[in-house]
Amino acid sequence: MGTTMRYAMVCSSNQNRSMEAHALLKRQGFDVSSYGTGAHVKLPGPSLREPNVYDFGTPYKFMHDELRRKDPDLYKRNGILPMLKRNLGVKNAPQRWQDNAADGCFDVVMTFEEKVFDTVIEDLNNREQKMIRSVLIINLEVKDNHEEAATGAKLALDLCQDRLKLVYTEF
Repeated sequence: MGTTMRYAMVCSSNQNRSMEAHALLKRQGFDVSSYGTGAHVKLPGPSLREPNVYDFGTPYKFMHDELRRKDPDLYKRNGILPMLKRNLGVKNAPQRWQDNAADGCFDVVMTFEEKVFDTVIEDLNNREQKMIRSVLIINLEVKDNHEEAATGAKLALDLCQDRLKLVYTEF
């Protein structure tokens, strides 16, 4: 199921919300990718004023190992180390939506925040149109915490499964 359509999950840093959905859809057999739209990847630090900032493309393993060295208790307690470990099992590194044109077309794009939705729409409108193809873009407002990300991922899965049912019953 899910092998004929391509899906993209997009949040700001390609760490929590998009990766939770990516992991769930991948386990269910969907052809899914995930991205972030921010300028950098940001993870919580010891305080709000001290986030951990990485470039897109920095391997999840590097982030995991660095944060484990910095303060293993803090990053285990706030869920960052388990999150990065999950991400490692899905793909190598966070990817930026605006740099994904070479990845091909998607049939469905799900975003998890209104400003991310706006960025995706703006980016698609600014891309050179090589082929005219429709894409369904859906925004789910999901708070950026582990519990809400899990709920949002389940909703994304339900919507993707419903989308497939619609496609297969139209023909």
